[in-house]
Amino acid sequence: MKKYLIAGLLVWLPLAITIWVLQAALGLLDGVFSWFLNAGKAVLPAAAEPAIDLLLKIPGLGVIVMLTGLLITGVFATNIVGQWWLRQGSRVLSKIPIVKSIYSSVKQVSDTLFSSSGNAFREAVLVQYPRSGSWTIAFVTGRPGGEAALHLPGEYLSVYVPTTPNPTSGFFLMVPRSDVVVLQMSVDEALKYVISMGVVAPPLHVPPAPAIAVAQPARN
Repeated sequence: MKKYLIAGLLVWLPLAITIWVLQAALGLLDGVFSWFLNAGKAVLPAAAEPAIDLLLKIPGLGVIVMLTGLLITGVFATNIVGQWWLRQGSRVLSKIPIVKSIYSSVKQVSDTLFSSSGNAFREAVLVQYPRSGSWTIAFVTGRPGGEAALHLPGEYLSVYVPTTPNPTSGFFLMVPRSDVVVLQMSVDEALKYVISMGVVAPPLHVPPAPAIAVAQPARN
């Protein structure tokens, strides 16, 4: 009986978690769309309220609208005119008290993480944490900068140590580069390893063996 229960759990648990995550993501998008529509009631005339209420009742419409909006925004932001308007908007937000602190901080982090030319979260490594001799997986986020770098002699790396099974929380460490072991596994494989608490081990990536020069027989 125990064997069959565990086998059934292994079948349904991944499916249930997948559905739960998708529902949470779709609910978030629908919530943002509903907020925009409800905010529009205060601006639009009263005759538009029945149409807004009808849109709120259509399931999945918020997801389609939000994804379409993100696509249009991406197209707008990648051309010269769109980039100019975005710079003007950022300049205005950077002058508003309180708002400028939040906006500038979030923008710097997002630009660093999602930039195609950046190195943040592009490499998985092993570091000793929380004590010497105990190893865990971490992700390289860059190099220490500012005042902190002045007090760190030698070459250091900034790494993020995720918690398990929820990798969205973790610890930020600055460790000597000599104490970091670079892994061949990808970031996705490392995340799966962390989330599964070490149960789902990634495949072993064996680096290619160096070419060996074969001595040629001497010719007379």
